Amino acid sequence: MTSVMSIDPRTGRATGAVAEETSPDEVAACGAAAERAAPGLDAMGRKGRAQLLESIATALDGARQDVVTIADSETAIGSDRLGMELTRTVLQLRMFADVISEGGYLEAAVDHAADTPIGPAPDIRRMLVPLGPVAVFGSSNFPLAFSVPGGDTASALAAGNPVIVKAHGSHPATSQRVFDIMAEAARAAGAPAGSLGIVHGQAAGATLVGRPEIQAVGFTGSLGGARALMDVIGRRPDPIPFYGELSSINPVIVTAAAANARGPEIGAAAAASFTTSAGQLCTKPGLIFVPRGSAGDELVAALCAAAENAPAATLLNSRIHDSFVDYLDSTGDPFTVLVRGLAAQAGYAVSPAVLGIDAAVIRDGLIEECFGPLTVVARYDKEAEVIAAIRTLPSSLTLTVHHEPGDVAQLKETLRELRDCSGRIVLNGFPTGVRVSWAQHHGGRWPATNTLHTSVGATAIRRFLRPMVWQNAPAELLPAELRDGDPVVPIRIDGRLHLPR
Repeated sequence: MTSVMSIDPRTGRATGAVAEETSPDEVAACGAAAERAAPGLDAMGRKGRAQLLESIATALDGARQDVVTIADSETAIGSDRLGMELTRTVLQLRMFADVISEGGYLEAAVDHAADTPIGPAPDIRRMLVPLGPVAVFGSSNFPLAFSVPGGDTASALAAGNPVIVKAHGSHPATSQRVFDIMAEAARAAGAPAGSLGIVHGQAAGATLVGRPEIQAVGFTGSLGGARALMDVIGRRPDPIPFYGELSSINPVIVTAAAANARGPEIGAAAAASFTTSAGQLCTKPGLIFVPRGSAGDELVAALCAAAENAPAATLLNSRIHDSFVDYLDSTGDPFTVLVRGLAAQAGYAVSPAVLGIDAAVIRDGLIEECFGPLTVVARYDKEAEVIAAIRTLPSSLTLTVHHEPGDVAQLKETLRELRDCSGRIVLNGFPTGVRVSWAQHHGGRWPATNTLHTSVGATAIRRFLRPMVWQNAPAELLPAELRDGDPVVPIRIDGRLHLPR
């Protein structure tokens, strides 16, 4: 068996073995346990699962110092940001407890038997039910909020599905520690054995996705990793949903009026955004359109000065570090180097980089996501150049516009033309930072994601549910949410919405 090692990215050195890679037989046993747990987890009901999520949230919060210390040793993210990330993780667990307690996520509906213009119609009642065991692949850059205890796990558990997590190789000790905390909390809350599972190793992850017990996959990571898992799914006799968040450039447009009014301010804020968390955020602004002219020059100067003064940042692992360095080494015409990022001597540290390009020459495949503290500044003369350039880019999670009040009339048309290019439009801000809330959508067309659903926010639960209809069923065979009487969840009855009292 191969040991799974924990590595300190500040030095690039292994600090010890965490576990052995999970064998195919162990993966099979984990899948079988999850399948056995599924009926019992569903039978806990909304109230029981809400208590389960609250129990996990409380347990993680109670182990805060230990979790943050281990995570920082494997990620170099820093205790302050990791503390906030743990708070976010606890928040989203509790938010999903609220989601299932409220019950609107079930999309409950009843159409009573009736005579219709085309003849007698039966009584039919519909709501969403769990899919079954879910495999979750956490991300390297969010060891808590998008990993073992992250939003995919929280939403899948809330929906009533057992979860098996593939521990990320960049933070295996963190993954195992938080899993142990969560598993103990789940037992204490009365969840059936097998409601949570974990596997280690790349091969184990692929084996897990191929297991017949797994009914959906949640994934945050690279395009290459996504394609490999989608290939596994394609070879299954029963292909299953794959919900992936993959790659995003997140273009930013600065209008001429905005550059004139507050160019240096925007430039400094843009630098802070693309360098935060070492530029290792899926919402990092990777391409910034700046108008030509003196105001735009001042904006770019402020951005470059802030980037040059930013400290070196440690990347999460050797693959990300090497890809960043290779990207810079391969940069040539039509790019110019405005700030030259450099690899530091120790571990996986690098300094920020800024490249420049003429917006008019941007074409398919020229601009790609580069994980790390790097952005590209595209100078433009006319708005048409910006629209044409963005249309050549892959779809992103976000599109940002910095504007002034006088731009609003024109912006309506611009945003209408570019609406299909992202899943979230940000005005006079920056996309880094994703609010966990009921209204949030974190997604976009391929390759930002491969799904219409969100991976952040209340409606993330929809990924792990499927519709079920009961026709002419006696009350005793119906879920409580679909029985006649005072509604216990928001429900549409004979076409009209009814709310619980």
